[in-house]
Amino acid sequence: MKNFILIIAVAILSACGSIKNKETSFNAELKTYKYPFDVKYYGFKSQRQDLKMAYGDLGPKDSNKVALLLHGKNFSGFYWDQIARELARKGYRVIVPDQIGFGKSSKPDFYQYSFSQLAHNTMALLDSLELKSYVVVGHSMGGMLAVHLSNYDPRVTEMVLVNPIGLERYLDYAKIKDPQFFFENEKKKTVEMFRNYQRKNYYAGDWKDSYEELLTPFKGWKAGPDWERVAWNNALTYGPIFNDEIVSSLERTKVKTYLLLGTRDRTGPGRGWKKDGVDRELGRYDKLGKLLKRKNSKYIRLTEWKKLGHMPQFEDYSTFAKSFYPIFK
Repeated sequence: MKNFILIIAVAILSACGSIKNKETSFNAELKTYKYPFDVKYYGFKSQRQDLKMAYGDLGPKDSNKVALLLHGKNFSGFYWDQIARELARKGYRVIVPDQIGFGKSSKPDFYQYSFSQLAHNTMALLDSLELKSYVVVGHSMGGMLAVHLSNYDPRVTEMVLVNPIGLERYLDYAKIKDPQFFFENEKKKTVEMFRNYQRKNYYAGDWKDSYEELLTPFKGWKAGPDWERVAWNNALTYGPIFNDEIVSSLERTKVKTYLLLGTRDRTGPGRGWKKDGVDRELGRYDKLGKLLKRKNSKYIRLTEWKKLGHMPQFEDYSTFAKSFYPIFK
């Protein structure tokens, strides 16, 4: 009898394991993918379309301290969970939106993406929440959006930029490309290609289970019915990265800016299609931060981690936390 019970228990555990590891299929808005926090939706009309922006709203709703967390291009708001909860524990109200085209937000068939448009959408969301001021935190592409927000929205009191892209003017070195170029590249991507890109460019060849978890939405989209629509939006969102440079804004900003860089990062959009005769190595984060600080030493405060790359908050959370959380009084 004991052996029979043991056999049944093993069978149940095996079944649970197979369910856990089974490839999941997601629609364009990740309907069945559960975020680690409650998701709300802000509906609005933009470019002759009815759209919805998904967002998290954590922490005390009556707090006069607000942090806005902006995700990178290959991610969405779910990956801010640990940071959002810690800021909430520090008394911050934390707003974590998925931009249009990302995560659980709308994926339009056609949309003219720009950072000014994404900033407008985000400001409208904050207006709906009646927020008066906030610290904006941007990672990767979210850093570019944060800089644009600081240009347009006087409610921004400080910027915290974690390995932002855009610290060099990419079209000075790269050829311009049609969205179709990016669309064809996106359609070809496999889970293995996506993983290998991140392993090489984000983590210096290392890979952990926690990194694999970040690929779950991509895996589900690839296996789902709406991959082409997701890929099309992914393609369209390359436009702002190349067209809406932020270097000139950072050189003249008067908003206190914390620039937090893992200097092993080598993220360099356009590296694969540089102009003829261009030999510049794109994505030298070990140099880019210092160059920018020399241009605006009054308002930019630079922190560098020599052994970390594009995802310092995941590679070494403890080291990241020691520099990040003291910013938030």
